[in-house]
Amino acid sequence: MVLELNRRFQGTPYASRLKVVIEGDVLKCDLPYFDICVANIPYKISSLLTFKLLSHRPVFRCAVIMYQQEFAMRLVANPGDSLYCRLSVNTQLLARVSHLLKVSRNNFRPPPKVDSSVVRIEPRQPLPHVSFKEWDGLVRICFIKKNKTLGALFKQKGVLTLLEKNYKTLQSLRLSGNPEGIAEGNEITSEDINVLANLMDDISMADGEREDGDEDEEMDTELSSNMSEGSSFKDKVMGVLQEGDFLDKRASKLSQVDFLYLLSLFNKAGIHFS
Repeated sequence: MVLELNRRFQGTPYASRLKVVIEGDVLKCDLPYFDICVANIPYKISSLLTFKLLSHRPVFRCAVIMYQQEFAMRLVANPGDSLYCRLSVNTQLLARVSHLLKVSRNNFRPPPKVDSSVVRIEPRQPLPHVSFKEWDGLVRICFIKKNKTLGALFKQKGVLTLLEKNYKTLQSLRLSGNPEGIAEGNEITSEDINVLANLMDDISMADGEREDGDEDEEMDTELSSNMSEGSSFKDKVMGVLQEGDFLDKRASKLSQVDFLYLLSLFNKAGIHFS
């Protein structure tokens, strides 16, 4: 595109304006200051570019970007929508996103295989006061199967083992007087968002969250029964879910506020996700 622009405007009064054009890979270049971004991007870099923009400092005012339609619908999906997923939750933690218009494949020559949509992205200012690693750890577990109740998800042996390991590690750190590594409620940084981009790239389109219904709950309950029935830690986790009335709720129906509240309840009980 840069070569074509140089060719078209060579020898015209507009040629000098092309000095601000940066030639290179947008994912590898350091972006200059900008206030507004308008772009039609290669769809395969949708997730990486979105989070690169959201990690840019100083924060821009808004971006209007055309995505593959399914990706766009995931970005703007609300709790209860069929496409609501980790991508929706993590993007909307960092920005307000809204769908502007659909663009049919027939508007292009030659027509691509997919339809497109234009989305408006406005970064949140300030960012939520929450530990990114804690947030991502919670959301990752909740969306293992987004239509399963949280009570069933958090009874799974693998989940309980991970949380109990974190719990014991942090208790040991506190007892030893060494608080390093204990997650605190710090604001999300641009470095955190860059990490998030790499995590989300794997699930942006071929979403890894299984959408099985309740038919698998018996299997998970049976799996968790391998743990001692009197497990005090399991009771502690279930107690947190019960305190916030989350036992019978599903990730597919939870809002940003719900996830933040659930995370605060776990952290208050000394249970961490990183």
